[in-house]
Amino acid sequence: MLQPSVLGIISYKVFPAQMGGQKYIVDYYRELSKHTKVILAVSTENQVSKHLPVDNQLNTIPILFNHWYGIFNLFLCFKLARLIRKEKIDIIMIDHSYFGWLGVLLRTLTHKKLVIRSANIETIRFKDMGRWSWRIYNYYEQWVHKQADRNFFITDEERKLAILRWGINPTISFTLTYGTHINTPTTLETHIQCRKQILQENQLKGNTKLFLFNGTLDYLPNQDALYIIVNELMHRLHSARISFKIIVCGNRIKQDWEKLLTSYEDIIFKGLVNDIGLYYKGADCFICPVTLGTGIKTKLVEAVAYGQKVICCNRSAAGFSSLSLDSLITVIADYDWDAFATAMIELNPNQHPITPDSFYKHFNWQTIVHESILSLPK
Repeated sequence: MLQPSVLGIISYKVFPAQMGGQKYIVDYYRELSKHTKVILAVSTENQVSKHLPVDNQLNTIPILFNHWYGIFNLFLCFKLARLIRKEKIDIIMIDHSYFGWLGVLLRTLTHKKLVIRSANIETIRFKDMGRWSWRIYNYYEQWVHKQADRNFFITDEERKLAILRWGINPTISFTLTYGTHINTPTTLETHIQCRKQILQENQLKGNTKLFLFNGTLDYLPNQDALYIIVNELMHRLHSARISFKIIVCGNRIKQDWEKLLTSYEDIIFKGLVNDIGLYYKGADCFICPVTLGTGIKTKLVEAVAYGQKVICCNRSAAGFSSLSLDSLITVIADYDWDAFATAMIELNPNQHPITPDSFYKHFNWQTIVHESILSLPK
């Protein structure tokens, strides 16, 4: 059966894809392009020529203004409409709600179907960030999703919230989660080898518990998690007199945060590393004391895909409730730092639960894209 051709409209920099949100967009379209014609209209700061694989069928056109200057894309409407007609596009797909208005306008001009693909409900994120405009954006975001022919949300929780809060039609709303290319967990032998490498590189004793935190470190929810690690968890772990290190990896850290983290003896700040897999494979546990933000925590998908045990807050566990992952993910009530620290203290590094096959099927890009194609408007 001939699949509908897609024009993806992306409002910010995703090439090169380094952060979870960028990977969510790029990996989806790369997989989708294996099944149908895909053209991407992206903002001009994208470095597309350097970061698209040679064998990829994506046709990427960096012509848009960034979402901060999105209103100027009004001047590109007719150019985009001509592109839609020339390339025989069937579906206009908007990533994030920022350019939803542009999608509505292009649908009016071309009579093509409109899909909104939401990596998170921006209204909640803006509220967490303390932006005064979140109430105004709430009305806009509701309007955009109600205009769409299909709505894709990244978790079941956000889909249900949109249906209840905004009255989104549930029959045209679907969950389109984050995916991974990892299809098997780390073997015990590999874990031991990688753990040994981390210990040797940092001159640590063999009984040291290795905890990992990874993320984009100028992102407010992750900055808040760093604050929790330093001000809530560290002294509780010290009181238990255990031997431990917390490894922090990630990019875009602010200078004052880097200075603070490097001042702690039991924090190993690595910054942006070439091989994050080494730390996912070798650490004893991934911690995620994140209580802000929306969407799915992509760092948790990657951690579980590697077979890593996870301790996280309830707010961080969205998107995992449909799978039986209790042996891998320990969920702590938000802001209960005593319980969070206790879970870290009581962690048994010698237990190595196996990530179930159901996880790899659910979070596999091939499966995700196949289901999304079935859900696209005809």
